[in-house]
Amino acid sequence: MSQVSFASLKDSPLFKGMTDSEIKSLESIFTSRRIAEGKTIFIENMPGESLYLIRQGTVKISRMLAEGDEQVLIVLGPDDVFGEMAVLDGGKRSATARIAEESILYGLTRKNFDALAKKDPALGLKFALNIVRIFSSRVRNSQKDYRAMLLASLNRKKP
Repeated sequence: MSQVSFASLKDSPLFKGMTDSEIKSLESIFTSRRIAEGKTIFIENMPGESLYLIRQGTVKISRMLAEGDEQVLIVLGPDDVFGEMAVLDGGKRSATARIAEESILYGLTRKNFDALAKKDPALGLKFALNIVRIFSSRVRNSQKDYRAMLLASLNRKKP
């Protein structure tokens, strides 16, 4: 683990609407890890404890299918965030995250987020709202994707 610098990640949706000094104060509660290709970050249904911000590399997010196969849902890259709900609710992971290309990840534990919210409630709220915006955007996009898939399926069945 090494010191984190968000200087190049200011455009991440995780920091939307934050001042430079607010972003700088968040650096101390994140950790940095370099992870080799093929390593698993977390597995579907395990308890969530951290969110991750990708500094470098790519991460595959997938779900298990009934037959035991995995379906890749999305491949994320630099500036993308995943596992974000873990710091808010600590619930079970809804998917599996694996390193597709050697990556540098910045991680934030729920414990560190809770400490931030107690120490600086205004910044904690700003950060939490950005997490909710990221999550809401994903839900909206997945609904659009699902609708498009259904429509395409229906159009294929027409004579």
